[in-house]
Amino acid sequence: MMPDNHHQTSTIKHKLVIRARAILPVSQPPIENGAVVISGNKIRAIGPWAELRPRADEKILDLGEVMLLPGLVNAHCHLDYTDMAGQLPPPKTFTDWIPLIMAAKANWSFSDYARSWLNGAKMLLRTGTTTVADIEAVPDLLPEVWDATPLRVFSFLEMTGIRHQRGPREILYETVEQIDSLSHTRCRALLSPHAPYSTLPELLKLTAEFARKKRLQVTTHVAESEQEFEMFKSARGKMFDWLKRSGRDDSDCGLGSPVQHMHRAGLLGENLLAIHVNCLARGDAKLLGENRVHVVHCPRSHDYFKHPPFLRKRLANAGVNLCLGTDSLSTVRKTGKQKLGLNLFEEMRAFAARNKKMPATEIFRMATTNGARALGMAGQIGELSENSFADLIVIPFDGKISEAVEAAVSFSGQISASMIDGQWAIAPD
Repeated sequence: MMPDNHHQTSTIKHKLVIRARAILPVSQPPIENGAVVISGNKIRAIGPWAELRPRADEKILDLGEVMLLPGLVNAHCHLDYTDMAGQLPPPKTFTDWIPLIMAAKANWSFSDYARSWLNGAKMLLRTGTTTVADIEAVPDLLPEVWDATPLRVFSFLEMTGIRHQRGPREILYETVEQIDSLSHTRCRALLSPHAPYSTLPELLKLTAEFARKKRLQVTTHVAESEQEFEMFKSARGKMFDWLKRSGRDDSDCGLGSPVQHMHRAGLLGENLLAIHVNCLARGDAKLLGENRVHVVHCPRSHDYFKHPPFLRKRLANAGVNLCLGTDSLSTVRKTGKQKLGLNLFEEMRAFAARNKKMPATEIFRMATTNGARALGMAGQIGELSENSFADLIVIPFDGKISEAVEAAVSFSGQISASMIDGQWAIAPD
């Protein structure tokens, strides 16, 4: 198997027909004894093997007893925290965790962050992710780390503003300057005001206006903890008191839920990836649905903090597009000798275990097409369809075609192969 190093990938220059026992396009039902035709970096056709007989100029690759899937779309990650895996014990409350992560970050150098980022990218690649929405706390890592991975990376540059001497307008201006200085064929930089408790309303409003004008995706952590919810809803509690001691202006507290706070700032919209959303007031789900906000749930991180139950049904019934993410390994519970890793299949299994009545097809969409839609790439990634990018992965499969989706959701281990943008990132044996 070829190492997952971008500089060692092989480009497909001519048409390639890949045959597999099963194909899970997501955009249509599973296909038994199927084939995918690839030209350049795009899928040109998909269907039963018998209907896609290769021509003389088409190369055939028969992968045998495997399943061909779209590459997974990880809608939320912190790659540069990967090497903090297992270092921070689960806290009693979310507010107790904040000083732990801040202390851990204070001891890290630029090279620590770079190594951690690259380790995380390799983990994702080996476990089926082909596109990741990453929160970037150290933007100086870009674009070098982009060049070192074959992944499609949406790097959302983190912005805070509570302890900064700079004002919100200056913070946004500097971040936009960084984005404008970055150029890449496969990756891009975007905006991420960190969270409503760690930024000021003006920064949220300015970000919303700029992103809407430039038609850019935005991501932010919102309504993650009960402490954050209490802070905004009632202007009291542990987070409220801690931030007040830190000098945060609390005039935006006591006016409603965190979701309502984001709505007043104008940030709710179809370009927003709202991360976590664990605490909802009455009417919040409807507000998110009406504004076509995308919500990203991270099951293992949710378990680490023991947050209130994720209100999946309420959000889904309101029409909210639900996605899955891994979050960072700094917030994954370590049990026994288990080696922690960034793995979206593990997130699917964890989610399925807590939502036993939810169809496997819906869970798989949360890790593929739903994430693609949230990132503004519906029909281009997260599915295998005509004219979508040739982003696909391969896993062993010798079961019945009727069990293909369930097999994908319950899959564990490393994938057999990965292709991104028409190039083998991990070549088949």
